[in-house]
Amino acid sequence: QVQLVESGGGLVQTGDSLRLSCKAPEPTFTNYNMGWFRQAPGKEREFVAAWRFNPYYADDSVKDRFTISRDTAKNTMYLQMNSLKPEDTGVYYCAAGPYASRAANGYNSWGRGTQVTVSA
Repeated sequence: QVQLVESGGGLVQTGDSLRLSCKAPEPTFTNYNMGWFRQAPGKEREFVAAWRFNPYYADDSVKDRFTISRDTAKNTMYLQMNSLKPEDTGVYYCAAGPYASRAANGYNSWGRGTQVTVSA
């Protein structure tokens, strides 16, 4: 397992934007699939987006509002979230795994998470 550190969460209003960051050590950053998951209260952790050789997303509703990107010079992955909705509220986790996957069990390293709260 490797240490992943998320940052950038906060309390925002509906329609606002946030950018989450996840810093990972080399060689994890370039050699692994890295993704974002979120977990709302009382719900299971769900896939949001990830990057292996290209970005991929959970579904079109996420893809239309969220953008995953990477800065290889900083070993940092980002999740730009626009037009936030109350249903986006949850703890957002950064994760790393050996292969491209939308399943949580496809990842073997997790950050501690950062809270995102979107008020109505």
